[in-house]
Amino acid sequence: MSQGTQCQAFGLTLNEFCILLNSKSITLKEFCVSWLSCIYSKLFYQRDRTAGGGSGRPFPYPQDGGWFTNRSFAAGNLSVSKCCFCPWTGVPSAPGQVVATRNTKSSVFVQWESPKHQNSLMGYYIDGRAVGSKDWFACNHKPFKHNRFVVHGLIPGESYVFRVQAANVFGLSEESQESSPISVEPALATPSAPHGITMLSSDGSTITLAWRSPRHCGGSRVNAYYIDKRDADTLVWKEVNLSAVTERICQVDNLTEGTFYEFRIQAGNLAGVGVPSAPSSPMKCEAWTFPEPGPFTLLHPSHTDSRTKEIVAGVDEATGDVFLSFEASEICETSVFEWSKNYKAIGDCPRLAVSTKGRTSRLTLTNPDKDDLGRYSVVVTDTDGVSSSHTLTEDGESSALNTMLELSYAIRNPVVPLKHGLNYEILEKGHVRFWLQAVKLSPSVSYRFIVNDKEISSGEGQKISHDVATGIIQMTVDHFTRANEGTYTVQIHDGKAKTQGSLVLVGDVFKAALKEAEFQRKEHIRKQGPHFSEYLYFTVTEECTVMLACKVANVKKESAFHWYREDEEIVPDTPPNVLSGACALPLHLFSRKDQGVYKAVLSDDRGKDSSVFDISGTVFDDIINAIAHIAGESASDLVMQCTPEGIRLQCYMNYYTEEMKTVWKHKGSKIASSEKMRIGGTAEMAWMQICDPSDKEKGQYAIEISDGVTTHTRTFDLSGQVFPVGSRSNWMTLFSDRGRVVGGLPDVVTIMEEKSLSLTCTVWGEPTPEVSWFKNEQEVASNEHTKVTFDGGKFASLVINKVTPEDSGKYSINVRNKYGGEFVEITVSVYKHGEQIPEPKLGQPKTAAAPASTAGARQIPERHACFWTSEVPERRNRLFFCRWSSKCLVSVSSCW
Repeated sequence: MSQGTQCQAFGLTLNEFCILLNSKSITLKEFCVSWLSCIYSKLFYQRDRTAGGGSGRPFPYPQDGGWFTNRSFAAGNLSVSKCCFCPWTGVPSAPGQVVATRNTKSSVFVQWESPKHQNSLMGYYIDGRAVGSKDWFACNHKPFKHNRFVVHGLIPGESYVFRVQAANVFGLSEESQESSPISVEPALATPSAPHGITMLSSDGSTITLAWRSPRHCGGSRVNAYYIDKRDADTLVWKEVNLSAVTERICQVDNLTEGTFYEFRIQAGNLAGVGVPSAPSSPMKCEAWTFPEPGPFTLLHPSHTDSRTKEIVAGVDEATGDVFLSFEASEICETSVFEWSKNYKAIGDCPRLAVSTKGRTSRLTLTNPDKDDLGRYSVVVTDTDGVSSSHTLTEDGESSALNTMLELSYAIRNPVVPLKHGLNYEILEKGHVRFWLQAVKLSPSVSYRFIVNDKEISSGEGQKISHDVATGIIQMTVDHFTRANEGTYTVQIHDGKAKTQGSLVLVGDVFKAALKEAEFQRKEHIRKQGPHFSEYLYFTVTEECTVMLACKVANVKKESAFHWYREDEEIVPDTPPNVLSGACALPLHLFSRKDQGVYKAVLSDDRGKDSSVFDISGTVFDDIINAIAHIAGESASDLVMQCTPEGIRLQCYMNYYTEEMKTVWKHKGSKIASSEKMRIGGTAEMAWMQICDPSDKEKGQYAIEISDGVTTHTRTFDLSGQVFPVGSRSNWMTLFSDRGRVVGGLPDVVTIMEEKSLSLTCTVWGEPTPEVSWFKNEQEVASNEHTKVTFDGGKFASLVINKVTPEDSGKYSINVRNKYGGEFVEITVSVYKHGEQIPEPKLGQPKTAAAPASTAGARQIPERHACFWTSEVPERRNRLFFCRWSSKCLVSVSSCW
């Protein structure tokens, strides 16, 4: 390689190389070593492209000329590690002015001035950003050697600015100044040819022409038209006007009458004059005898270009204006949005207003109503036929006029949405609270309460407040009286939005509110002392005992509690305990005799409270139904018992009273009480007596117990061979195997305390029956005080040693085997020494006292009963009917 070639490779001319060596500031060897270092770094140079541009340098270089220590590296067999001198002065200076011009729909042509100090310039890097954005993007990714560059891939219609940086082996220069913003649009060109040449009038020597604008404006406004003419039978064109015509209408003079002429027109803009139009059809110059047409108006075809968006109908969210909007995909500086309605130009219509911003045009309906319905079209001039149309209807779509009018009204007249309208509620102490709740409230909300057309402010007697978090606005009236009757209104203003809520509180509605307020006021005063937290109410226990109960509060040890019935005090067996918080009065064996007005009174030094409960009418019926419900569920199956009068069907239950709704039926028909069929009952059971039964009384019997909701039914079947033919002795033989008491027990026993009582009887049955003794329906267990024996399967005894008053009660013996059994009751009364012998209890037959010496003597009962169960199906329907006296029983007991 020659020395000149080497110098060119180094980027120096031969003269520059010689001057550098002759200066003796550097030797040839030093220059070569320094130059190899520069060339090496150039080979390994990479530009780190970032948002703001930059360079990556593998070696540290001085920013101005001088010596530096280079890192060791190898170039072939040459190893360099010494101080070297760099003959350059660092990075280039910044490029000069940057100018961006239009190029195409998606590109911009950028050019700039070269930097004053290039310092072995390698190329340029161009950056760009959209107007309004802070982010720069790289337009090239390797140094571009020329000072002009086309930036592609830009968004049509968007505005951009650009900057340039110069680069050499030392790095990047500072950024140039930004270019002026430029919109991405096609470069200027001459317009296309006009079209649609039309003759408007002729008087025999002149013809008035009109034409349509060019379809392409070339990127700038069309500001000139040039007309040529020729005879229809010639080919030579002659200019009509030397000076430009600015309107799309022109009168051509100096024509020959009767001659046919053809015309062509050229359009011009800043880029020059475009191509001429096609020749018009021949036009004859002759005077018109018919009226001249009206003003010239050119309408564009209304269609939607496939490259553009549709016309959008909507409502402005800020102003509430109803509008039609159109965004064009292509536009130039001279483009105009021309709107029409029903194919007629809109012009200066006071009902419509057109505004344009960038590529979007908006047609606003200033006072929309039904007159604005129709088909709207828009054409963008100086474009390739960009246009669209839209039909505005009254109903049926989201963009229909009525729908948009409703939305417009809501925007122009915003309403504070309410979650709850104006309401009232009665508070403790009789205070009345009026309130409503909005969906949302701002801290700047304002409101006022108006009562009977008079504004109310917060003060004595009422308090007005609101809570932004919950949206509640309220007013509390401390003392609600008759003067508060009327209409209540709350008016709310929150920014531009407003609303109001009203409540009419008059007539019966007001009376009810006033009554409740007065009641709550009295309740508050009442609760300051001892009071009923729950007033009197009734419950029924499982034993069918009716309990009048209540709950009390705010009581103390000194608080007194009293029961009354018809103003007469009732002293219960167990004194009420007010400190327990509840008091109850039991009503045993409830019946019609317990009707009346009951009252409970609670008092102490702080005050007095009372509760009244009237047991009559519906309340009485409810209690009976409650008793019937429990009694019906506890009712046993019907059992048959033989009595001296005939047959008795019995149903045992927890409690029975004649006030209960019970119905006896035979074969599904209701039975009325009569001499033949007697209906009655005791506290433990309901029964029906069949006197002198015959075959007509065969069939199924039932008892129905109704509690007002449920009917409880129990049945017994008296079908089959119930009444066999023969003597009464044959009847007795049929039932000789059942368990029964043969004799020895009285109905009533009266005995002095400290004596011993022996209840002994003879029982019989085949097989041997089981024997159980009961006291007050509780089975008696054998112990030192009470001894129960059953000897030889025949003699049953109950011996009570040294009786006490606590031994008084109702005793009974139950004798039973698989064929049936018998239940006998004895009433025992114990009196103290020196007292008179007490009278037998009501309902029990009178009998002589049983002295201790006669204990164990055999007593004959007045009557016995036998009954059958379902344990032996083949004997279930057998009936034993007998009438006997005590003597007859003794006479036949030996044969049984």
